[in-house]
Parts: sequence; structure tokens; C-alpha cells
Amino acid sequence: MLPEPAAVLSPVPARSPEPVVPTQVSISPSAQRSSQAPRPVARIAEVAVHLPERVRDVAEAERDLHRRNPKVAPRLPMVSRLTGVRTVHVADDDQQASDLAVAASRTLLERAGLVPQDIDLLIFASATQDMIEPATSHITAAKLGVRAPVMDVKNACNSVLNGIEVAEALIGTGRYRRVLVASGEMPTRGVRWDVPDRATYAMSAAGYTMSDGGAAVLVEAVDPPSGFEDDLSAELAGLVAPAARPSGILGSAFTAESRHWDVGMLPGGGTVNPRDPERSYFEIDGSRLREAFLALGPGPVDEALERAGVTMDDVALVAVHQVAVGYLADVHAALGVPADRTIVTVADHGNLASATLPLQLVTALESGRLRRGDVVLLLGLAGGISMGAMVVRW
Repeated sequence: MLPEPAAVLSPVPARSPEPVVPTQVSISPSAQRSSQAPRPVARIAEVAVHLPERVRDVAEAERDLHRRNPKVAPRLPMVSRLTGVRTVHVADDDQQASDLAVAASRTLLERAGLVPQDIDLLIFASATQDMIEPATSHITAAKLGVRAPVMDVKNACNSVLNGIEVAEALIGTGRYRRVLVASGEMPTRGVRWDVPDRATYAMSAAGYTMSDGGAAVLVEAVDPPSGFEDDLSAELAGLVAPAARPSGILGSAFTAESRHWDVGMLPGGGTVNPRDPERSYFEIDGSRLREAFLALGPGPVDEALERAGVTMDDVALVAVHQVAVGYLADVHAALGVPADRTIVTVADHGNLASATLPLQLVTALESGRLRRGDVVLLLGLAGGISMGAMVVRW
């Protein structure tokens, strides 16, 4: 129906709408950075460790070393005093590296409510191995009952961290959804107790703080946020309830200065020294190794934090590889890591090689220092030498 002529000639002025004032939502700098960071493709779903019950008192072991080598080894227990390491774990004589990995993996699977058949890929990541061939991942898988592809990842004390890096990358391709990174560290088998001279003692001393242990880390694919329109919505929800923040591997950075490969070695068993029993012990120049690590600087840490879209202020826990109690102060200063966010494990558990970071995660979880939604910095230091930094939201 056409309007009346009067309505056309004398229209009623339209009322101006009230201005709409947009609702101000306060977004923290942390949330803004997180919204710009790539969405995680994988997360650490579970972690477990296995520590042998047999424990060795380091000071007493040093006294025994002096009794066996009175003209070479100091009478006073210098290593335990200088490093602050009191005790280490020692595997049974009939145990192998794969046995420690299997023990930790069984604990992990039970906690996660999984069975071996649920694993898509098994990565054995350790500085130690059962034998040169085959890959220890095969032996671990056979003992555990896993029937899936396997591989070994080996990079000294960064083996587990690099294993997680490989797992994340392969999950990102869509090839696997659930990867078990298993480690069995048994460095006590490479420690020399009969020392012929002072020079040999100096190169062997670091070995007296080494410790045996198993670790397992479950890395799973991250599905898109459920119930949220986008990642920012999920992040904003996490500001109200931290446990609602999407967990995942947020960012990482790795570096190496391989010209320092000779500062820490176990040189026997390969093509250089295939059958020389005298080269089957650790040879570590502690002073050169410390200097090489500190020379790396904070670059990888800063890069990992930037990629993750967070700052050190957002980090609730720093799990860092530990070789001595006193050395941690150097790490804190050189890398800008807050001392109050680390957990000291080396004093009572020794240098567990690549199982060190999983032990600190388990310790933090059991003590309540790590909760769902917390940001964790995993910091690996390894002979070779290499450094790795990985930022994870738990």
C-alpha cells in the first residue's frame, strides 16, 4: 500500500540513535602476545620418572676412591664439596638403559590411562644406549609391548628435549598424534674408579656426580579449542580461569657450538676407538665445559620466549639441566633465569643427564609448584655443546 500524501510531505523526523559505547575489555599484555603466537600443534600430556632404589653417597665414594688410589685421588671428598652433590642413583648390575626407560614408561601409561597399543611412535632419547646396534628404541618397544615405528634421538644431556622437539615436529605434519619419548640414562657405567694419575683423575672427577634414571614424556596432538570462536577467546577465558588456557608447546629455540665437541667425551665404542677399554670412561674438562656454556649467552632463551609470545614474568617454573648446585648461580646470571623459579634436584639425585628435566617436572607437579595453565621454560644444556629452550603451557 502506498503511503498517504501527507506522510510523504510532512515526514516525522527520525530520532537520532544513542551513541553506542563499545565495551572496554582489559586484555593483559600476556594475552595480547599469546594471541599473536602460533597455535600449538602438540602438548606435553604426561611425564614420569623412574629412579633406582640403590643410592650411592658421593662423599663416601670419594673416600673409597682415595683408599684405592691413595697417591692420586684427594683424601678429602672434594667433588661432593665443590658440586654440592650428596647422593646419586645407581641401577642394578643386571639392568640396562632400556629397563629404566620401560619402568618410567609403564608409570606414564598407567597415569594417562593408556596401553602400549595407543602409542603411534616411540622415540628413545638418551645419552646412554644398550648397544651400538640395534637402536635402543627397538629394545625398549619390545620390552614395553609397543608395536609402532621407533627411532633413537641422541644428543647427550639434551636428548629428551630434542626428542620432544622431534615429536612436536612430526605431530605437526599430521603423521602421528601420540608420541612416547622414553629415556634410560645409565652414566654410572662410564665412571672410572681406578685412576692411574692426577691428570686422569681431573678428567674423571665430573663422573662421580653422574646418576642413573629413567624418564618418559607423552607428547600429543593439540585439537582446535572447543567451545571458543578462536584462540584469543580461549586465551581471554583463561584470564578468568587459568586452567581453561589451552596447553601446548608454545615456542622453542636451539643452538650449538660444535667446535667444543671434545670438552666432554665418552670416546670408546665407535669408529675412533672401537675396542679400547681405556677409552670406555668419561673424559670431561669441567672448566672448559663451563666456559663454553656461559659463552652461549641468553639468545636461545630470549628467542623461545619471543616465539611463545610471553616474557620471563609469565614463566612460573624453569626446569634447567643441572650438573652442580653452585653452577646454577652462573646459569641464572648468564641466562637471566630467576633463581626462585627453579627446583634444585642435583644435590640429592645427581646429574641424571637427559632425565634431569623430566625429574624436575615431576617434582614440581608432586610438590604443587606446577599447575594446569602454568607456563614452563625447559632449558637444556649438553655436551657437544648445545643449548635448547622450550616454552610450554602446562
